[in-house]
Amino acid sequence: MISERKKYLLETIIKEYVKTAQPVSSGILVDKYKLDISPATVRNEMMELEEEGYIYQPHTSSGRVPTEQAYELFLADFKNIKKKKDLKESELKLLGELFKRDEIAFRQTAKAIAELSGGAIFWAFHKNDLYYTGLSNLFAQPEFKQASAVCDVSEIIDRLEEIIDDIFEDLSYGEQTLIGAKNPFGNFLSTVVVKYKYNNQDGVFGILGPMRMDYGHNLALAEFIKKKFE
Repeated sequence: MISERKKYLLETIIKEYVKTAQPVSSGILVDKYKLDISPATVRNEMMELEEEGYIYQPHTSSGRVPTEQAYELFLADFKNIKKKKDLKESELKLLGELFKRDEIAFRQTAKAIAELSGGAIFWAFHKNDLYYTGLSNLFAQPEFKQASAVCDVSEIIDRLEEIIDDIFEDLSYGEQTLIGAKNPFGNFLSTVVVKYKYNNQDGVFGILGPMRMDYGHNLALAEFIKKKFE
């Protein structure tokens, strides 16, 4: 179990890290988020969060980064996450204008969502009919700029159709997140995915990105897709 104060502090660390991709220090938390606890308390709580495996220090700087365990805790309650983040009116308008129930419009919608999410999009309209876009968004992420990471991402892209074929039948309907060790696309990626049924055929829509993704926003985008097929 984790205290409510630690949980709030961890959510704030995740929020800041998602925005900046930079390790988060206690000073940033106190100054930027106007926390109603002292800097010393924040430091102590962060030390305990590190001991408990929720954050770690990637370099010798004072900043900390969330772990897979932290994101799992953060995502434990989908409903609360989604309530915190709705699509903007401009996003709904854009997607609503694009979305028609034909494959050409699906592809246009996928490109728009790639831009809105900053991730790569895959869309299996039914098994063995795959479209993907936004791959450049992955390579633009700070996490994937090193040569080894580029190779890892490239390998996943090469195997994308094979991976989706493997998981297509086993995915449950509705929105879900696949992160870290539970992510068939690679433990260095996160995936927000939604499975739906349309014209008696299953479809799967997914957003691929780093573990440091805006889950609330991406879940809202996945929910938009799901509702269009209800």
